[in-house]
Amino acid sequence: MRSDVRRTMLFVSLCLAAFVFVETGVSGDDITARARNLHFSSIVVDTHADTTQRFIDGDFDLGPRNSKGSIDIPRMKQGGLGAIFFSIWIPSKITGPIAVKRALEQIEAVREQVRKHSQDLVFAKTAAGVREAREQGKIALLMGVEGGHMIHSDLGVLRKFAELGVRYMTLTHSGNCEWADSSTDRPVHNGLTDFGKDVIREMNRLGLMVDVSHVSDKTFRDVLSVSKAPIIASHSNCRALCDHPRNMSDEMIRALAAKGGVIQINYHVGFLSQAFRSAERTHPEINQSIAVEVQKRCGEKEGCQLIEGDRITREYVEQGKLPRVDWTKIIEHIDHAVKVAGIDHVGLGSDFDGANMPFGMEDATSLPKITEALLWKGYSEDDVKKILGENTLRLMEDVERISRELNTTKRN
Repeated sequence: MRSDVRRTMLFVSLCLAAFVFVETGVSGDDITARARNLHFSSIVVDTHADTTQRFIDGDFDLGPRNSKGSIDIPRMKQGGLGAIFFSIWIPSKITGPIAVKRALEQIEAVREQVRKHSQDLVFAKTAAGVREAREQGKIALLMGVEGGHMIHSDLGVLRKFAELGVRYMTLTHSGNCEWADSSTDRPVHNGLTDFGKDVIREMNRLGLMVDVSHVSDKTFRDVLSVSKAPIIASHSNCRALCDHPRNMSDEMIRALAAKGGVIQINYHVGFLSQAFRSAERTHPEINQSIAVEVQKRCGEKEGCQLIEGDRITREYVEQGKLPRVDWTKIIEHIDHAVKVAGIDHVGLGSDFDGANMPFGMEDATSLPKITEALLWKGYSEDDVKKILGENTLRLMEDVERISRELNTTKRN
């Protein structure tokens, strides 16, 4: 019911916006043209995509347009995507030296794509590097490690990841790590352990963004109290609109913003839609069936599992077994987050190639829809630019500045 009400409210608001533009002599064609010019003149930054798993499968390359998944060079160009963070991800259950080894293999796989496609891609480590890539007409590739279990409780491994170009680390994934509690696991640490707090301090010094997506509410509060730098939620949504522990409460979003951080809105249907979330909880056998079919199609290939999970979920929606979620839900979450946090604290973190995408946002080519929808809702062009990428770049610059200050203080 609440989902239907919100959908109706969004429709009404878009209609009212259209009425205002008509009354002021601005046509839909004018808005579409403005949106296109704005979108392709902006630096669009996506802080989370799981495409890396497809590289590891061994049968995917970013160069040609692909019929599956959401990300490749032609589709990034078509959608005006200027910078993307590829996730370095290992399941939480895999720990120890093997997790470190697999993470390093994924880092190398991302860097290899840049080497292979240097005419279109550039590896970036800083906000300035992203802006320079834009000037060169190239797409900036960056990396984030999704799960603190991959450092094997070793700050030396964290430093190695930073040296190789990783720019953020998500403290946990779906399970707790040795030093931090996850939002989707039974708490065992009461947030961060003492070592976990040392991890945050070292990330600040290294200039790595501290990513609080996936962490428990208590871990989040501990991070706020320890970190000297603003923090990022690289792919999270609003709990007020979809009551999932992975999403952030309004209180958390306000606290993130007060620290100077940014919440990057995730496109996964299970985090966007309360109706979808409720259907999954009411009928757990559906996800079990999807998992069985994914295993049949993919075996142990994790990149394939992520892509086929999305495809099979779509089939279930078309069969009426799960509710349909449209891309406009992304706009609802952006708008809510802006109202709670302020315009300077919201960005985009799609979860492309790692989650179930809403209808109408199947891949990167659909990104210009976000720009147009925000203009229709009355956002200024400057504010849209902030959401598309400038807020994220400002956050990166802040984290880089604090790193320099901490290192100068340490030397003195």
